[in-house]
Amino acid sequence: MRAFREAVEAGDMDAVEALLAEDVVFTSPVAFKSYPGKAITAAILRGVARVFEDFRYERELTGGDGRDHALVFATRVGDRELTGCDFIHLNEDGLIDELTVMVRPLSGAQALAAAMGAQFEEIAKEAEARSASAS
Repeated sequence: MRAFREAVEAGDMDAVEALLAEDVVFTSPVAFKSYPGKAITAAILRGVARVFEDFRYERELTGGDGRDHALVFATRVGDRELTGCDFIHLNEDGLIDELTVMVRPLSGAQALAAAMGAQFEEIAKEAEARSASAS
């Protein structure tokens, strides 16, 4: 998962997007539903990159078969400190087909929900544009 970690840490969202499978499913820490598809997942991750401040990965865990990974991170949204984890599954081609994010504490999750809510119109437009250009 070095490529994903390095791309995120460098803020290279094009490189992050290149690591996503077309059928990736993103599960948000603050939304009830999951978001299927590369275009919406890439757009959400770009939104997150705009919202998170002082983001850093602190630990990486890998499952026995090498297809499951957990990246523990620390960041800030406004004045709220967050700790979280990206749970990543790779498909047979080595692309990310599942990305689940969890964060704590509740006040940090609430700050994230508010900040992402403010981004969501832009995220939806970006996802629509990416879907159209991929077709």
